Amino acid sequence: MRTGAAAGHVGYLHEAILYDSDDHLLAVVLPFLRDGVEAGEPTMVGLDTRTADLVRRALPAGHGVTFLPGGDLYARPTAAIRAYRELLASHVAAGATQIRIVGELPAVVFGATWDWWARYESAINHAYDDFPLWSMCAYDRRTAPPHVLADVARTHPRVAGPGGSHEPTGVYTEPASYLAECRPAPLDPVQRTAPLVELTDPTPARAREAVRAADGGLLPPDGVDDLVMAVSEVVCNALRHGTPPVRLRLWCAPDRLVVTVHDRGAGPKDPYSGLLPAGDGSDGGLGLWISHQSCDHVTYQRDTDGFTIRLTAGNPHFPV
Repeated sequence: MRTGAAAGHVGYLHEAILYDSDDHLLAVVLPFLRDGVEAGEPTMVGLDTRTADLVRRALPAGHGVTFLPGGDLYARPTAAIRAYRELLASHVAAGATQIRIVGELPAVVFGATWDWWARYESAINHAYDDFPLWSMCAYDRRTAPPHVLADVARTHPRVAGPGGSHEPTGVYTEPASYLAECRPAPLDPVQRTAPLVELTDPTPARAREAVRAADGGLLPPDGVDDLVMAVSEVVCNALRHGTPPVRLRLWCAPDRLVVTVHDRGAGPKDPYSGLLPAGDGSDGGLGLWISHQSCDHVTYQRDTDGFTIRLTAGNPHFPV
């Protein structure tokens, strides 16, 4: 049986906490955690180091709340989705009828990589709907940029506040619609320079060769292999599912390699492509999922000229 604001709810209840002080955060989080423990529900915290310590100090001894390790959990959206789905499935298998989590994305993702984390926040409304999960995603109004907060409102159905309030955001957009929108991806500054490589209708093998030749020891061996695999998959998808010509461009910066693959088609039809695996690999879904696991940043761009996917290996946190 589900408890609290999730009583009677089926599937995932996804809320945001938009806090402007530590006291504000604690006023929402502490009752949420205490009530979960009292109800015998798996109750977890996945906050950043500072806020996790704040909550830990405010809880009584023997509180029964599990603090999740950070590490590489939020290195890539696909990794986070996979890890959380495995965690949720294990608790359901053990008999949980509701699971509570307070989470927080690291502030570093508010920069150049926010676009795919906004897609993550939208997609998990679908990806976690198999589970009796009630989660609250914390965002600090003092540090989160306005465009991030605007996306948070559109990807979370409700905002949890002090005193047990749970208010609709009023602008929540269903993930299938949100993910299908055409939002221009900011250019990586290196894209304002001439590309090191330009290829038209390359075979996947030719694309792989171009990436390996361009690397020159810039990336660690695993990073090169991952980018080579991702580029090969994306080129194969464009040749098979896109509209010719297929154009590959590659840039090299001191700390990263950037590759774009463009074709004249509309891109994948599945709004969850990349973030969730396509069961049968149709429409390139499996290849896009592989690329999201292999690269440090992936963007989609749809416009009147067609569809462009950009793959970054190395440091994607460039100024925008």
